[in-house]
Amino acid sequence: MRDELVQLVFRDMATDGRVVEELVRVARRSSADVAALPEAETRRHVQVLLAAALDFFERPGEPDERHFAAAEALGADRAAQGISIDGLLRGVQAGRAEAMRIATARGRAAGVPTEAILEAVLDMDRYTGALERHVVHGYHTAELELSRTTRDAATHLLRRLLLDDDAVAPAELSRAGLTPGRRYHCLVSDVSDPGRARVLEQHLRRSGGVFGLVEGRLTGLAARVPAAVPGVLLVVAPASALTAVHAVHPLCVAALGLAGAGATGVRHLTDLAGEVALHAQPVLADLLANSLPGLDRADDFHRELVATAMVYLDHGQRLGHAAAALHVHPNTVRYRLDRLAEITGTRWDDDPPRSSRACAAGGRCTSG
Repeated sequence: MRDELVQLVFRDMATDGRVVEELVRVARRSSADVAALPEAETRRHVQVLLAAALDFFERPGEPDERHFAAAEALGADRAAQGISIDGLLRGVQAGRAEAMRIATARGRAAGVPTEAILEAVLDMDRYTGALERHVVHGYHTAELELSRTTRDAATHLLRRLLLDDDAVAPAELSRAGLTPGRRYHCLVSDVSDPGRARVLEQHLRRSGGVFGLVEGRLTGLAARVPAAVPGVLLVVAPASALTAVHAVHPLCVAALGLAGAGATGVRHLTDLAGEVALHAQPVLADLLANSLPGLDRADDFHRELVATAMVYLDHGQRLGHAAAALHVHPNTVRYRLDRLAEITGTRWDDDPPRSSRACAAGGRCTSG
């Protein structure tokens, strides 16, 4: 049974408006995040936590979950208000230290024996430590739920824009993090594993926009072209109006499948436009593939030559870059291009004519 005089000291503290105001002042002074809230909001939570502490001291036995409900609610409220966990804890810890200081001073002034004060302060420290842990738990629980709700809502809106061509109200766009009237880059990745997708999504969010799993791939609308991610292939379209992304998305999906086995990095949709167009027009692709004599699409060596030519063209006609992409020596790339030139009668050095790229594109698109 706790000392009755100690209980009286804590009862007076919990009902003393001056103590409440002092704890409010200390919490707001110690944390800019807490200070940004209305003062009445901080006061409300100080009063609730003091009442919970008083209830703990006036009841026998160990505290149970009902003693910590207020702390859980405080954490949840602060998460919903957008207060950082660090800012929240600075305010809570400052208030906790000040409450213990006031309790010690008032206990001495009331003539409470030193041993009883020490015992009460240790009890208070243990209890307020548990309060703090429940504040953190309430914060993280609410943060997770808010994050899940927000992410799910944003993914649903993204699917509506890309798959259903739905008209979306400006307010809905704004809630999802999109700016009505702004142009966005549609992008599609080759990442489908939910775990990897969450990690990649955090990276892509730095570019601004909305991202989520669409048709099994991490897809998004980015305000800026994102930086490359090691081991990940991203196909990015030029910025388009939100009313047009429904038509752009399937082009990005097609380009993803045509970028080449093992391709990584950021690939621009416009750089793959020829392949995408010919993939959609297989008859035209056949005509182009057969427009130059000597190439046989059934011949593995010829297919290798065509693939090398495509990599060479995609890398700005630079032997070293093409060789690095193919993991071969530059002389190997040169040899293959020479053989392709011999077979087709088309030069590859300097500035190859358009028909060379068209043939290569047609060969790749129809060779599978």
